Amino acid sequence: MDVVDRLIQGSIDMHVHMGPDAHLARSVDALQAAAQAEAAGMRAIVLKSHDYPTAPLASIVGQQSQSITIIGSLCLDFAVGGLNPAAVEASALLGARVVWMPTFSAAFDMNKRGLGPGGISLTGKQGKLLPAVAEILNLAKRHEMVLATGHVSFLEIKTLVEEATKLGISKVVVTHALEPRFGATLSVEQQVQMAAKGAYIEHTYLSTLPAGGAIGIQALIEAVRAVGAGHCILTTDLGQKENLPPAAGLREAVASLLDGGLSEHDVELMLKTNPATLLGLS
Repeated sequence: MDVVDRLIQGSIDMHVHMGPDAHLARSVDALQAAAQAEAAGMRAIVLKSHDYPTAPLASIVGQQSQSITIIGSLCLDFAVGGLNPAAVEASALLGARVVWMPTFSAAFDMNKRGLGPGGISLTGKQGKLLPAVAEILNLAKRHEMVLATGHVSFLEIKTLVEEATKLGISKVVVTHALEPRFGATLSVEQQVQMAAKGAYIEHTYLSTLPAGGAIGIQALIEAVRAVGAGHCILTTDLGQKENLPPAAGLREAVASLLDGGLSEHDVELMLKTNPATLLGLS
């Protein structure tokens, strides 16, 4: 077994897109994503949809899987009622372990993509989190869910992370921090700042690809070194029709990071240790 295969064994991808999808063509459906990840020897994947809660799908697909854990999640976009505490509670009770703040429905993201004005904000005019967000934070804490920042602005991320810290929430992920197309693109200094407050910084392989954000693998490596791999996770964010399927893409990601000079230890932290801690799989 070569070093890449060894690092893939027992790995966890917390950002997998799949079909069915209401708007985009996908490279795999949920069953295929799970089967391919299991065949690669992965430990777990998190199914993500911008359109619907994936906990029921994860539960059903998980029954077909022998050696891999399939985990559901929830994106708080318009399709589920936006900042909807009832949806968070229901998803948590159904087994979801990750809740994303608004992604494609976030006001910041919609404006960035030229679809605004409109969209969902986390804060009111005074810059304080809306009551619904505060309720969602309490639910995330009660159910030990991972709180991911979604596609909101950096100011909203900062406010969210600070409030989560006050509440004692330790499972916070800054969603694809280097992504130039969707949501906030954080500077390395901002990433360090959020990590210092206890958040994990997510780096996605998709952001490095020509069909993604095209930041290049070295930008990702430099950010990881600045922040520290102990405060980062590596995901694929794959599932787009034009890209490799998630499991195959993860193998390519690991090989690219090693070729770029990142250590095996750092890759293992981002791909195994940290995700396991966040998802309660340790």
